[in-house]
Amino acid sequence: MKILLDENIDVRFKYLFPAEYDVFTVNDMQWNGVKNGALLKLLAEHKFDCWIVVDKNLPYQQNTSTLPCSVIVLDVFRNTLKHISPLIPSVLLALNNASEKKIMVISEAV
Repeated sequence: MKILLDENIDVRFKYLFPAEYDVFTVNDMQWNGVKNGALLKLLAEHKFDCWIVVDKNLPYQQNTSTLPCSVIVLDVFRNTLKHISPLIPSVLLALNNASEKKIMVISEAV
């Protein structure tokens, strides 16, 4: 499974995924500064299966029927590795159950 982490996500987050996942950062792909619309086209061209973001507004900005891949939104109090790391089990569960292209929101336990 090929996953892209948005540029606002700590790059160390990719090392928390099991080896069977191919996880790339926006920086890895040299796509820094690319806006969401153009990024969605790049995701399709490079055959990504999932895009992980922390932008809580994304579900309201994108037409889910035209998404090239699944999108996971990490809904956290603070966008730090400390806050997103505990979400890995839920992210993996969502990835394994993602049968269609859709937006899934995973919230931090408070």
